[in-house]
Amino acid sequence: MSMMKMSIEEFLRELASDSPAPGGGSVAALGGALGAALVAMVARLTVGKEKYKDQWTCMEELAGKADDLRDRFLALMDEDTAAFNDFMDAMRLPKNSDEEKARRSAAMQEALKKAALVPMKTLQSCRELAEYAKRAVEGGNVNAITDGGTALLLSSSSSKAAAYNVRINLAGVRDQDFCDKTRRELENLIKEIDAVVGEGLKKVEENL
Repeated sequence: MSMMKMSIEEFLRELASDSPAPGGGSVAALGGALGAALVAMVARLTVGKEKYKDQWTCMEELAGKADDLRDRFLALMDEDTAAFNDFMDAMRLPKNSDEEKARRSAAMQEALKKAALVPMKTLQSCRELAEYAKRAVEGGNVNAITDGGTALLLSSSSSKAAAYNVRINLAGVRDQDFCDKTRRELENLIKEIDAVVGEGLKKVEENL
């Protein structure tokens, strides 16, 4: 069953079970989805308020972008679990002959790369979320500024959770060029997210 179709209670029950998936990767994506939903809320609480008339157009656009981003995060919840299951399937391949061992090893390597790339997508989406949340706190309804601040914090925590999932999967990948390239991108994204979140949170603090 797709996690997008689960109730909150059903998802949490599955998360708390002895099944290794869904796990931290799916939770990172869920955190991003929650942040994107908050951005959309702030934007929609701004549109129509006379005080913010000069922001209506950009806030309408922001709400639509945040909705699209939320859907992307939700899809990544399922992708993360699917990537884990693909790796487990590769591990279960027969390994009786040298040929079978080679086939199994190659399948495991491909599955590990995929398992690293899915949370990288979450991390990339968190970069987008951070920027949207910053726009929400800078131009949105000040009465909802802490909701935008929460979205900023979610972009930060989800990005770091996603980064953990990238790194643990890269640990088993033998393709050094792939690992180096992915780690560089990861480090740059985390720095960018931290910078954007820091700027946005200053705006939140100024209004408390």
